[in-house]
Amino acid sequence: MEIRLISVIVPCYKQERTIIGNLKRIKEVLDKLRYPTELICVVDGKIDKTFEKASKFAKKYENVQVVGYETNRGKGYAIRFGMAESHGDIIGFIDAGMDLNPNGLSMLLEHFEWYDADIIAGSKRHPVSKVCYPWQRRILSMGYQFLVWLLFGLKIRDTQVGMKFFKREVLEKVLPRLLVKRFAFDVEMLAVANDLGFTRIFEAPIDIALRFGGTSTLTSQQFLRTVFAMFVDTLAVFYRLKILNYYSDKNKRKWRFDPELNFRVNVG
Repeated sequence: MEIRLISVIVPCYKQERTIIGNLKRIKEVLDKLRYPTELICVVDGKIDKTFEKASKFAKKYENVQVVGYETNRGKGYAIRFGMAESHGDIIGFIDAGMDLNPNGLSMLLEHFEWYDADIIAGSKRHPVSKVCYPWQRRILSMGYQFLVWLLFGLKIRDTQVGMKFFKREVLEKVLPRLLVKRFAFDVEMLAVANDLGFTRIFEAPIDIALRFGGTSTLTSQQFLRTVFAMFVDTLAVFYRLKILNYYSDKNKRKWRFDPELNFRVNVG
């Protein structure tokens, strides 16, 4: 496929102290790619100075954009919001916070081209990934991925890493059907895409250092609530996909339309 532009979405929440450094590191990686890029930072709730600081950084560059909204709505919503603003032929996202090394973006794109993929997902279980991960999270992650394989038959071993790339045509088909805005967003995207025939989904290595107490971790009580919510959301995706056939074209009238998430069909 001809690649004219690559879009990268960076969802962020309450990161006024780190957002400028994070965006700078990501942009440095994108500037080294052989394709034009755009960087879109989505502030998921304007409750501190994250939006102001990110906007100040973006003013220096034509290919950096900052968008956001007043109320926190979840990472999945933020990513979809950013994708609705994007113009790229290939569109991806990376979590802010730098637990994930942004150099992995170039690695994922190399795999994208090599496999002629529909979707490339960063994976902790790729044999050459560099992973610093608490053993508690490893066990929970393995159990969750077994559940995902059992329910949806996805052939990748890790659906939850916050670094993925998609062909634009995949998102044009998938995004209008989605409902999950928080915990099982990644699984819903991948399961629906696979069900619609976009089966060229592959994994790429990442470099991740995630420890309890870091920017992407929660207190034990919050973490358990998050695990439970992910479990419930995942079962709900299975019910809609396999029982109700909610995501099929014949149920288009039932899809919940949100004008803020109206994805542009034509590349701008």
